[in-house]
Amino acid sequence: MIIDIDRLTDEGLHFSKEFEFFSEDLVEEDAVFLKPVYAEVFVRKVGEEVFIQGRLSSCLSFVCSRCLVPFEFPIDSKFDLVLLPEELDIPKEQLDPEDMDRMFYTNRTLDIKEIVQEQLNLTFPVKPLCSAECQGICPVCGKIIKEGECSCLTAEPDPRLDKLKTFLKDKR
Repeated sequence: MIIDIDRLTDEGLHFSKEFEFFSEDLVEEDAVFLKPVYAEVFVRKVGEEVFIQGRLSSCLSFVCSRCLVPFEFPIDSKFDLVLLPEELDIPKEQLDPEDMDRMFYTNRTLDIKEIVQEQLNLTFPVKPLCSAECQGICPVCGKIIKEGECSCLTAEPDPRLDKLKTFLKDKR
């Protein structure tokens, strides 16, 4: 969805839309969409600045980084953006610290789908976990620990520390 900035009225533009993305469009390529991405967006122009306020909602399926079990990840996220025209060509030395985080638009247009996709990617966890308490899988038998303890011995001594143990025995 492309918006022509010069056609924005003083009241701005408010719309709601469902966006279809593919897993390949995401930074987390193993994610699976369980619901389409629904976005409510308000765009207005003040001078050369474009203000975008929005809210995203969706539900995806991720694979837990610890236990490798798929889990649902609901998304309900708000965003506020300020975009400047790329044509301004302001040297970085003249920008205020808060201006360093600003984004830019080109050719007097905005690609809302691209902005929604970027904001969606920013909602994803770096390391998806089904729960903060997830203990993962047993390193010996591969059983999922949250489904019940296994009888494996996991407290094997680290072979790299054998020399240190010998050294400490000699000191006694």
